[in-house]
Amino acid sequence: MPQRANGRLRVAAILEAAADVIAEKGYEAATMAEIAARSGTKIGSLYRFFPNKESVADTLVVSARENLDTVFDRFDAGVKALSVQALADGFVAQLVEEIFRKPALMKLLDASQDWSVKREEFKRAALRRIGQSLLIHSPGLPKKSAEDIALVVLLNTKTMAKRDLRDSALEEFRDMTRLYLQSRLKAEQKPHSNRKGC
Repeated sequence: MPQRANGRLRVAAILEAAADVIAEKGYEAATMAEIAARSGTKIGSLYRFFPNKESVADTLVVSARENLDTVFDRFDAGVKALSVQALADGFVAQLVEEIFRKPALMKLLDASQDWSVKREEFKRAALRRIGQSLLIHSPGLPKKSAEDIALVVLLNTKTMAKRDLRDSALEEFRDMTRLYLQSRLKAEQKPHSNRKGC
């Protein structure tokens, strides 16, 4: 990050332009020339801040990762008091409305090229944060179960965020998340002695 205010403003303009271009065209079709033109930056200046397209994309993903931690820190502060339905609704709100609402992030996460360890780090962090919230809410939940449930919640909310779904379809996904968590958390909270006949 540049030390001077002008440099920081220029980087912010570049990242905003990059997010717009990636959201419209996808990562593969986005070009540094178009990012430079869209941000009003000379191409030479752009390359001084970001040596290649991958570094621009990495910066966008790292920013989303920081936002993920901020959002889940706030969520986890009150998660223990939530009902299972409120927990499900909270996951949808945090992930769909806060994290995945940026189209550029969705395009970067779904890009076909294996260009970035930052993208994989983001996915692992999202799974870890969802799993952590589950364990705070339901301390008796086995860690492996929390990891499996976290994956289902992540994939479900990603689908909700990236599809152009009608409101009625979105409500079906919300219900599916509620029912899934009610089923899984209720099953995991049963005493082990009741499971011997299973």
